[in-house]
Amino acid sequence: MARVKGAMMTRKRRNKILKLAKGYWGAKSTHYKMANQAVMKSLTYAYVGRKRKKRDYRQLWITRINAACKMNGMNYSRFMHGLKLSGIDMNRKMLSEMAIHEPDAFTALCSTAKVAIGA
Repeated sequence: MARVKGAMMTRKRRNKILKLAKGYWGAKSTHYKMANQAVMKSLTYAYVGRKRKKRDYRQLWITRINAACKMNGMNYSRFMHGLKLSGIDMNRKMLSEMAIHEPDAFTALCSTAKVAIGA
């Protein structure tokens, strides 16, 4: 049986890592060992970042809704409670967009929430 040497696959594997490390500072973009460490860490940060992005956007939407509620004499938690009691089921992203682009409609929602709470 013929002997199989692994040079080609090794080179392909190394080139794949070096391609991912393109643009990194210093030896991290040219030396395989340093590039491999940097790429592994970068991929970890990218994975975590995709999870963080969801949290960050939700936090931003809540902040925007709260600011719009304050202009209508409510706070965020009472507003959301009032919407739930009145049977209005809207997600925070749409409420945030409404607060920015359609303030009159958002004011109507605030008044609906106030009536539902009884305040």
